[in-house]
Amino acid sequence: MAYRPSWKGHLKVSLVSCPVTLYNATTQARMVSFHLLNPETMNRIQMRPYDPDTGEVERQTLVHGYEVEKGHYVTVEEDELKNIRLPSTKTIDIEKFVDRDAIDPVYIDGLYYLAPDKGGEDAFAVIREAMRAHRKAALGRLVMSHRERTVAITPRGSGMLVEMLRHPQEIRSDKEIFDAIPSAKPDKGMVDIAARIIDQSSGKFEPKDFEDRYESALRELVDARARGKTVAVPEPPRDTKVVDLMAVLKASLGRRGPPPAGGGTVIRLPTRGAKRQRPRRTAKPRRARG
Repeated sequence: MAYRPSWKGHLKVSLVSCPVTLYNATTQARMVSFHLLNPETMNRIQMRPYDPDTGEVERQTLVHGYEVEKGHYVTVEEDELKNIRLPSTKTIDIEKFVDRDAIDPVYIDGLYYLAPDKGGEDAFAVIREAMRAHRKAALGRLVMSHRERTVAITPRGSGMLVEMLRHPQEIRSDKEIFDAIPSAKPDKGMVDIAARIIDQSSGKFEPKDFEDRYESALRELVDARARGKTVAVPEPPRDTKVVDLMAVLKASLGRRGPPPAGGGTVIRLPTRGAKRQRPRRTAKPRRARG
């Protein structure tokens, strides 16, 4: 099945321009999805617009509204939204080039593929290979779904990858979360062992290895119900165990693969400055005098 374009326009770098097409890089089509049904009739529920004062409303009569204060709105017609024509509505005008690693992953939102449209193959290839040679990402702007988005564009194979970037006001500060984390340095011996565990578990990134186990279980449930059967309820996780962190780290050396299924592990750390308690000696039984 041919991919459906999400956007069509031009990619422009200085005076060089070429027609391009944008395609969504991800899909939910293969995922299990459910519909809401009336269990008495097995009919799908229809979500219809409803006004609490007048009842059901025809969808084509609806307008966009923005709440300026509690209970008060200004309305905007669809044609008025279409008449907002920024330069980025039909053109991705590259504003600057940055190092690929300079883009903080927290800003990345959605992913798209960018391909040349008819007649733009040569200019597209020149821009792509120049960025590849210098390991740069291009930053520009693009209007989609009534919003102007900042985008980062990088070479990918014979095409390019477009990353939608969130605006700074969309990002929550991490300080209120991370500042509560204790700043004490961990034990060097423990860190060394953890580094060895990382080394023995290192490998290539293989997406096929990361199966969506919830999706598989969901399909198993749906298939069983379709055959009129039920799926056995798995046992709940075992109770957590309180263990010593150093002991867990040492036990992890030489282990490969995911941890065994079951309960989690609660780590108990030795308290700094606490004195070790020596085991009590059992008193020897006295010999009876005779």
